Amino acid sequence: MKTIIYDNQFNGNELFVLGLIIAGFSMIWLLPKTFSPLQTIFNLMIGVTFGLIFDHTLHVPPFDLYDTGDSSKYEWFDILSYLMYSPFGYLFIYGVERLRINGITVIGYIALWTCFSILVEWLGEEVGLFHYKNGYKLLYSIPIYLVLQSIHLAAYRAVFSPKRWLRRRVR
Repeated sequence: MKTIIYDNQFNGNELFVLGLIIAGFSMIWLLPKTFSPLQTIFNLMIGVTFGLIFDHTLHVPPFDLYDTGDSSKYEWFDILSYLMYSPFGYLFIYGVERLRINGITVIGYIALWTCFSILVEWLGEEVGLFHYKNGYKLLYSIPIYLVLQSIHLAAYRAVFSPKRWLRRRVR
């Protein structure tokens, strides 16, 4: 497969990634601490994990739906770019906990985060971070975000539910 070169300079897409990483981790650092160390690690790592899984699923053949960064081949900066997903996972659950999102409001909350995610992805496309190909469009990311955020919230609640820990102690 031929390598496509989109850019060969340190510019907008790299600055965008660094900006997201710095802004995201700054927000986490500045917000009141509400999670245990294990919860913090879980929420930070799930963003990176989902980014790796879905980027590698959609980015490689047979799909090959988009490229990330300056070229169609992975570069060192592409590996660093996965850190930009980390604060999103943390902040998503932080909002759930701080706003006490439950019941039917979860649907609206996930929809709001999906809109935010689409906006960030669109900005990434505008600065040259994402390069869609083979008919992929930004709107195709909507169901992916809806599913991933639902899985994230379900996993978080399954692992860190206070009821789960109370049941374990009673036995």
